[in-house]
Amino acid sequence: MRYFIALLAASAAFAQNWDAQPSGTTASLRGVSSVSATVAWASGAGGTYLRTLDGGATWHAAVVPDAADLDFRSVHALDLDTAWLMSSGPGAKSRVYKTLDGGAHWSPLYTNPDAAGFFDALAFWDARRGVVLGDPVDGQFVILTTEDGGQTWQRRKLPPSLPDEGAFAASNSSLRLAVVRGKRELWFGTGGPSGARVFHSHDGGGHWEVAATPLRHDGAGAGIFSLAFADSVHGVAVGGDYGKPADVAGNVAVTVDRGRTWAEPAGAHPHGYRSAVEFLAARKVWIAVGTSGSDISSDGGKSWKTFDAGPYNAIGAAGEAVWAVGPGGRIGKLRLR
Repeated sequence: MRYFIALLAASAAFAQNWDAQPSGTTASLRGVSSVSATVAWASGAGGTYLRTLDGGATWHAAVVPDAADLDFRSVHALDLDTAWLMSSGPGAKSRVYKTLDGGAHWSPLYTNPDAAGFFDALAFWDARRGVVLGDPVDGQFVILTTEDGGQTWQRRKLPPSLPDEGAFAASNSSLRLAVVRGKRELWFGTGGPSGARVFHSHDGGGHWEVAATPLRHDGAGAGIFSLAFADSVHGVAVGGDYGKPADVAGNVAVTVDRGRTWAEPAGAHPHGYRSAVEFLAARKVWIAVGTSGSDISSDGGKSWKTFDAGPYNAIGAAGEAVWAVGPGGRIGKLRLR
């Protein structure tokens, strides 16, 4: 009860507004990584990456050399100098790059060797240990792990995927990592006619549990698009059908047991398909974004209120610095007071 009251108090002092920021690009943006109150990175189509060093007052947009035909759906940044980019596409169009000097130079680290493969998300626990998620190849989802900052990658063994099951590269948040009591945990969500499942490993990809969720999975474009956790126990999954952006059916589920079971909340749902969700620890609220708007929840994902109608694809938070990115180079920063 005290936790619930604290959430209400935090929400009452929370202003839900996106302040538009000039990005300097018209590329569709699907990746954003917030580092601090001043530093953030973003990524998108046409080989595009962006960086701000002044809280978003100015963004520098550029194209990775020889990568103009790649779609960078994922970016993960450590600081103002160090970041990884992951492109999504069939076969060799899925790649991983790294910079150590703020984007002045990019090193290609890994190219997908499977013609039938497609990378969906990238994340790191720390400077050396990270994960790439890809669609199934030979009946299993692709989970690649690195222990050396991305120089080398190892494919891990997973439970079988189901027919027509895949993951979504919509926001770089279908994959989530955490360190719990010294153990590397990871979760990822799936979609498609057999999807809307959550895969969970408590040991960095060595062993797996799989759980069904009530999110819709009645088509190739339906399922789980994003996961987020407040801690190792409480989580939220969002999605729906991206072809039906205003449809609220089956677009959210919550877990209170580390992802072992998921339930559809009884309260108001996010107002349509949602591609990304984030927990703002500083305010103890959840933010979900999608092409039909943005929503907030102050009760653990049980009920949601729409606060913006603009289209966004992805969201990233570092403390109280929260950015969202979307189509046409759209960037917004959440206003707090």
